[in-house]
Amino acid sequence: MRAAIIWGLIQGLSEFLPISSSGHLVLVPAFLSQFGLETPEPSLGVSAVLHLGTLVAVLIYFRTDLLKILRFRHDQEARHLLLLLVVGTIPAGIGFFVRDVVADLQESVTAVSIALLGTTVILLLGQRFATRARQLEDGTLTDAFIVGLAQAFALIPGISRSGTTIAAGNGRGFEPAQAARYSFLLGIPAIAAAGLLEGMELLDSGGLGIELLVGAVVAGVSGYAAISFLLAVIRRTGLVPFAVYTAIVGLAGLILL
Repeated sequence: MRAAIIWGLIQGLSEFLPISSSGHLVLVPAFLSQFGLETPEPSLGVSAVLHLGTLVAVLIYFRTDLLKILRFRHDQEARHLLLLLVVGTIPAGIGFFVRDVVADLQESVTAVSIALLGTTVILLLGQRFATRARQLEDGTLTDAFIVGLAQAFALIPGISRSGTTIAAGNGRGFEPAQAARYSFLLGIPAIAAAGLLEGMELLDSGGLGIELLVGAVVAGVSGYAAISFLLAVIRRTGLVPFAVYTAIVGLAGLILL
């Protein structure tokens, strides 16, 4: 049960904060083991079920946007938002072809630590471009595809999905909170696809137990809090605090693990 709660907290807090949930699911257990607290690293299947907990969090938080999109047949603006999500999701399809590579990288503490340092660079670049004020409704299909490519790049464990997509959105001239809004909405189909695919495999193997369900609930609650926190920080200080954090954790992983 302890491991499930730890996994849930890590997943919920780091899925939406630009600090890489996949990286933390590898590094935190490794750090804890240095203090004699052995916490086994979750498999991709377990991670996927935790993703479903965070999926519920983002669905609830952005329910107004989602309800609007559901009216796409009668609302031109809703059709445009839906098209942006569809086009932005297309590049993520590469994940179905590189699952084995991703699994191998997730087993390497060194690779994940280096990728976290890569996230630091991405966040700093994203902050550099956070100077314009376009709204998501003004987005083009080119914007959507470029942000979608950034999301596909974040398949690498240690590269933050939210950080990379927010940075890409900033680079395309979106106001930072709008870039975050698009990042979260764009994450819905990606999180759902990964969670359902791996979750079905876990269910077939009989691995879905009460502890894992507890972890998913913890991930959902902490994920909702993380969304609120990130939007508040982005409006006040931008991405730099998260860049400092990922730099510290990445360097600690390389030096101590």
